[in-house]
Amino acid sequence: MSATAHRGQSGELLRNGAIQLMLGLNAIIMIYPLFVMVMSSFKTNAEIFSSPFALPAHFSLANAERVWSETNFVRYLANSVGITVAAVALILLFSTMAAYAIARYQFRLSALVLMFFLSGMTVPLKLAIIPLFIQLDSLGLVDSYAGLVLVYVAMGIPSAVFIMTGFLRTLPRELEESARMDGASEFRIMRSIMLPLARPAFVIVAIQNAVPIWNDFFFPLVLITSDNLKTLPQGLTVFVGEFTTDWGVLFTGLTLAALPITLLYTVLSKQFISGITQGAIK
Repeated sequence: MSATAHRGQSGELLRNGAIQLMLGLNAIIMIYPLFVMVMSSFKTNAEIFSSPFALPAHFSLANAERVWSETNFVRYLANSVGITVAAVALILLFSTMAAYAIARYQFRLSALVLMFFLSGMTVPLKLAIIPLFIQLDSLGLVDSYAGLVLVYVAMGIPSAVFIMTGFLRTLPRELEESARMDGASEFRIMRSIMLPLARPAFVIVAIQNAVPIWNDFFFPLVLITSDNLKTLPQGLTVFVGEFTTDWGVLFTGLTLAALPITLLYTVLSKQFISGITQGAIK
């Protein structure tokens, strides 16, 4: 092996080592706060303040019992699950239909229609909260599941159309042309041939929208007032007082609230990574 090749190999090893080190540090920075949160859920307030980063002296479930008994945790959980599932399902339904028409059919205003959807990504919906609240109130949708779901659907459709359009455009047209020659209808082509190939894009859109909807605190705080309609982030504020906060119970509630979405990502992570890599390759 020549000296030049040896230096090149050494440089590549150093570069790969530096990348792995950066990824490891990033993983620690991301995971350590979650680890502290989970460990704090087993501590009392006094123990949290005296040793915030240490392991708990005793792994007690007293905080979990308080979350269960002193709040409508099950109700908040059901509300979050229902709103997230309904919003993500509607986002996937409407964005898929729009993206399929833009990506697979040629018409004069296709670029303009796509830009119309993309314009929704440029203006944060929170800036229009006052006129949005007035409009929902005039429709009788304030303090209701429907109003909150519609807001999330409006927020999620622009980015979902962008992702789905880009992915559907990469699918070969020979597939649908062969199906048309065999007599398949347009709906059958979309449902049985094209959309199954776009499953990784569905997973990307679902996770991208499910996480912020599940964690959202702003819109439920503004649009929901009834305790029975509150979502988890809003409902757990019962442990945040004006002068004192029960941090141990709050961390327990946050841990339990993060568990479902974490499990969802774990289950769908293979499809999520597959969609990202396929998009990069194509």
